[in-house]
Amino acid sequence: MDSGSSSSLDDHEFIRQAAPCTPGYGATAHDEDANGSHLGNATDTRKSPSAIALRAFILGLVFGVSLALTLLAVQQPRNPLWRASNFLATLSSFHFLEFYITARYNPQAATVSAFLLSQNGYAYNIAHTLAFLECLFRHHVAKIYFPGQVYLQPFDAILPGGQLAKTAWLTLGFAMLAFGQGTRTLAMVHAGTNFNHLVQSRRKEGHVLVTSGIYGWLRHPSYFGFFWWGLGTQVVMGNVGCLFGYAVVLWRFFRHRIEREENLLVAFFGLDYVRYRDKTTVAIPLIR
Repeated sequence: MDSGSSSSLDDHEFIRQAAPCTPGYGATAHDEDANGSHLGNATDTRKSPSAIALRAFILGLVFGVSLALTLLAVQQPRNPLWRASNFLATLSSFHFLEFYITARYNPQAATVSAFLLSQNGYAYNIAHTLAFLECLFRHHVAKIYFPGQVYLQPFDAILPGGQLAKTAWLTLGFAMLAFGQGTRTLAMVHAGTNFNHLVQSRRKEGHVLVTSGIYGWLRHPSYFGFFWWGLGTQVVMGNVGCLFGYAVVLWRFFRHRIEREENLLVAFFGLDYVRYRDKTTVAIPLIR
């Protein structure tokens, strides 16, 4: 659960429910993988240095190439394709940070799965692929072949106010990206060894309720961060369909997820968690 206890459920469950992606929350129990292998086991292939290095290299390569393409595209007047390459750079940096922060502050849980790449399942890849394709369609195909169809244009292109509105929309999107990623990263750092991406069903010995730092304001800061980060990616891309799709799927998932997690946390910490819950917020619309 990502909450005042810094505990969490597995990120992968979200993907099995056809959502684009989700954060996890810190450990509350035994640190075992799906096959029962302890994370601290030196023979655990999920901690293979070569596998970790390969993924880090590929993410770095994608980030570098995507950033270069973005910088080249923005120098060309009326070239909107920087948004697609910027999306790839944003995704690659997100996945790298997932592993890096885990390795830095909870090294025992720094397995290959901490990158949240292949473990996320096909639905994750489909969601981001659709977002990428919608961006290309709205900014390139629709403008060339369907110039008169307003509903096929990028969201910021149909806002009243012209260039000023487009600039304001992009500024909002980048602010959401930075704030969402920063909040999620800060939550992982503050939770430290209590944060990982595995399903936790029992309270681990020595596990305490964390109510300080960012957890003093938000009960589920990594969920909050990912929710707004995910929407921010679509705002920057100018996607209409995926913006609303991400919003609905993420909101529904987190509503059910938080309810389930908080039932576990009440069982773990009793009245201490109830009092903590009453004085903090989730800060995702319509989720108490």
